[in-house]
Amino acid sequence: MDNYPLLNIFWTMLELFLWILWFFLLFKIITDIFRSEDMGGWGKAGWTIFVILLPFLGVLVYLIARGGSMHQRDAEQARRADAAFQDYVRRAAGSGGASGGASTGHVEDLAKLADLKNSGALSEEEYRRAKDKLLA
Repeated sequence: MDNYPLLNIFWTMLELFLWILWFFLLFKIITDIFRSEDMGGWGKAGWTIFVILLPFLGVLVYLIARGGSMHQRDAEQARRADAAFQDYVRRAAGSGGASGGASTGHVEDLAKLADLKNSGALSEEEYRRAKDKLLA
């Protein structure tokens, strides 16, 4: 390593960084090609072949031709994922959806059991058995 100058080390690190950056961009573009709903199968196949066979030129042409709408497709996917997550949370919490009635019923029943235990109508053992039966 004594005969490898410091400037060459920085140059090698820059080349490695740019190479990794280019791979990231290539994967991002391939993901965008297959996620795009406004492009047909032949268009997706054509862009994929172009990006793979002529990688640098293909990536640059794709960014020029369709780069402006990449953000819109990313935002739409994020919006759909958020909506799906919110729907899942609502269904799991019992405030809507198909399983809403069952979840709310269990919560209400557990609250009633806790009230009965706190009022002294149920012993600790009876409360535990009823809770285990309800949750089973």
